[in-house]
Amino acid sequence: MANQAGASSSTPSDDENDLIYGAGSGWVEARTSCDHLASLSSDLAQIPTPDTPCNRCQHPTENWLCLSCKDVLCSRFVNKHMLQHSQQINHCLALSYSDLSVWCFACDSYLDAQVIMQLRPVYETAYILKFGEAPPSRSVECSKGDQAEGGASSADS
Repeated sequence: MANQAGASSSTPSDDENDLIYGAGSGWVEARTSCDHLASLSSDLAQIPTPDTPCNRCQHPTENWLCLSCKDVLCSRFVNKHMLQHSQQINHCLALSYSDLSVWCFACDSYLDAQVIMQLRPVYETAYILKFGEAPPSRSVECSKGDQAEGGASSADS
């Protein structure tokens, strides 16, 4: 029994492994491709500014930009207007003005806007509007498939 107790104390439990490897940290790996990129607006060079309030309730923060129609709507943590928009209109891609992340409601996942070539221009435009300067360079390696289609992983808006 002493050997069993010693062995179990030297082997990390699942909870300890989660803490060691980050499962409990809230870290989410963004996808590097998405099958819904065809729904992007053809004109994302001109977008509303990050301080634009929700089009429905006028809430000033936690707002998202619909990447299909360019409506600005509040998050699920406010009045859920972007979530409702996605469910009712089937516009599944949105950019958070809080942290400039991109979420696909259909994939139920964050997308890496710096890797997916179709998302990079709107990410850069939003970054400039929010911070007044171009985003810092990030060295990313994209395969030709990633550039054309936009890979895999998951998250929440």
